[in-house]
Amino acid sequence: MKFRSIAAGLRRALVLVAVLAVAACSRGEDEPAAADAASAAGEEPVLNLYSSRHYQTDERLYSDFTEQTGIRINRIEGKGDALIQRIQSEGENSPADLLITVDAGRLWRADEAGLFQPTASPALDEAIPANLRHPDNHWFGFSTRARIIFYNRERIQPGELKDYEDLADPRWAGEVCIRSSSNIYNLSLMASLISHADVASAEDWARGVVANFAREPQGGDTDQLRAVAAGECGIALANTYYYARLMRSEDPRDKEVVDKVGWIFPNQSNRGTHVNISGAGVLARAPHPGNARLFLEYLVSEQAQRWFADGNNEFPVTGVDTGNPAIETLGEFKVDEINVAQYGIHQSEAQQAYDRAGWP
Repeated sequence: MKFRSIAAGLRRALVLVAVLAVAACSRGEDEPAAADAASAAGEEPVLNLYSSRHYQTDERLYSDFTEQTGIRINRIEGKGDALIQRIQSEGENSPADLLITVDAGRLWRADEAGLFQPTASPALDEAIPANLRHPDNHWFGFSTRARIIFYNRERIQPGELKDYEDLADPRWAGEVCIRSSSNIYNLSLMASLISHADVASAEDWARGVVANFAREPQGGDTDQLRAVAAGECGIALANTYYYARLMRSEDPRDKEVVDKVGWIFPNQSNRGTHVNISGAGVLARAPHPGNARLFLEYLVSEQAQRWFADGNNEFPVTGVDTGNPAIETLGEFKVDEINVAQYGIHQSEAQQAYDRAGWP
C-alpha cells in the first residue's frame, strides 16, 4: 500500500510538471508562473474556487483536475450574485482565484464590478468560439444551454410556432407560461432581442407576450414544463438542460411530462436560437492566477467537456461528441452567434423594457 501511494504521488507530480511545461510555453515573459508562489515555497498547490454551479456532477471535474495536476481545490458555493457581493466585500483580502457562474449576464455584472483580470491563453482562444467569451478574455464560456420554446403536443401542432417573436402573436392569448422578468435567463433573452433590433421593438414583443400570459410569472423552468404538460398553458420558454434532465429521469411523472411536451428551436430560418453559457474567469486579486488558468484550460479538455454534457445535459463548447442520448434526441440547431457579452451590455435596458411592458 505504501509503495502504491508513493507511485501515485510520483505520477501526479510528473503530470503536473508536464502541464506546467505546456503552460509555460504559452505564457508571456511577464505573466505569473503557473506553479504560483505556494508551489515555489514547497507548499501544496491550491486553487480557491467560488462557484454558483450547484450540480453534484461537477465533483468529477474537480477531482479529475486534482488527480491530473496535484492542485487541490478549495471550494465555496453560493448563488451567483451573492458570490459576486462576497468577493467585493472581501476586497484585497479575498482568497478567491476563480469565479464560476451561469449566464453571461451575471459574468458581465462581475466584470463591471472590476472582479476579473484578462487571461492570455492560446489553448482557450483556440477551443472556445469568440462569441462565447469576453471580447478581452476576462471570462470564458465552457458549456452552453439553449432557451427554447416548449409546447403541449395535444393543443399545438409542430410548425405553428417558429420564432421567439411568435410568442407575442394574439392567437396565443392565454397560452404562455414563463418566469419573471427579473430572472437572469429572461433578461439575457431580452437583451439579445434589443441587440438584434432596438429597445422599442423588444418592448413591443414583451407587451405582446404579457397579453398572452396564461398566469402570472412564477416558478422555475421545470415548473413551466410541468404546467405545459398539465394543460395550464400551451407554450413555455425553458432552457434545454431542464427538459433533457426530465428525458433521462426514471420517475414516471417526469416521463409523462416528456411524452406530453414537444420542443422547437426558434428562429432557424433567420438569426438562430438564443444560447447562454456557464462560464468562469480569473479574479483580479487571485493569489494563484497560474493555477486558475490551468483549471480553465482543463475545462476545455475532451474529458471535462463530456462531463459538462453528460453530467448536466449542457452542450459542450468544443464540439466534442457528448455521448448523451437526451442531447442527441434534441438534435442539431442553428445558433444565434451574437457575442454573449451583449446580454450584459443591454441588461439594464432589458429590465426597463420589461417593466414598461408590465411583465412582473
